[in-house]
Amino acid sequence: MTMAPAVRYNGLSRTLPPAERERMKKPRLNLSLAGFRAGFTGGDDVANALAPPAAFVLLDPLLGFQIAAACALAAALVITGVRLGRRQPVRYALGGLGGVVVAVLIAWRAGRVAGYFLPGVIMGWVWAVVALGSIIIGRPLAAWASHAARRWPLDWYWHRQVRPAYSRITWMWVVFLGARSAGQMALYRLDAAVVLLLSSWPATIVVLLISYLYGSWLLRRLGGPSVEEFRAGVGPPWEGHRQGP
Repeated sequence: MTMAPAVRYNGLSRTLPPAERERMKKPRLNLSLAGFRAGFTGGDDVANALAPPAAFVLLDPLLGFQIAAACALAAALVITGVRLGRRQPVRYALGGLGGVVVAVLIAWRAGRVAGYFLPGVIMGWVWAVVALGSIIIGRPLAAWASHAARRWPLDWYWHRQVRPAYSRITWMWVVFLGARSAGQMALYRLDAAVVLLLSSWPATIVVLLISYLYGSWLLRRLGGPSVEEFRAGVGPPWEGHRQGP
């Protein structure tokens, strides 16, 4: 007779219930679009972030700088209203609007649409430094981002057979953010607003997808516990993590 796997809580043993055992035996890795969105993109945030700069860049040659700037601000206001309507935190909803206002003001001060992207270029370098620092201290930024989106136990991310996956993902972002900001600064000097637009969120989405696939592969290769196994206190050998990073 096959015994069900036992777990220990504070030195006491118990048998996993059938439902928990079945969750640990899922036959395939969850690489669904829904999982990708939940882990990295935050639902509709990508489209919301892309709408104002796209309106600004694409309408400028057609309607002129001032009208294009007004359209970008209008798009940001609509997005803010939708976020407030969904009862998202006020700070979060107004933060996006504030970022667009600052970017438009910088573009107006610079006298060109490319100025809209200057805050993002600077923040790219800042985040690259922060990400590098998080790797050095052993608390990779990718793990914090996943925890904020998925609310999995924070200690699971620091498991010795889990954390290396998030460290490598964070290294990818250090390289990407640093290289992109350097390239965007050159594009800013060339006033290449359309290329700057394409190198912002569209390029980020591609790297997000690569991070998700690479991270999923790494987690399986490392052979650490799944979130359910970690929560239940199951010892090795583990079925492994199948829900993406």
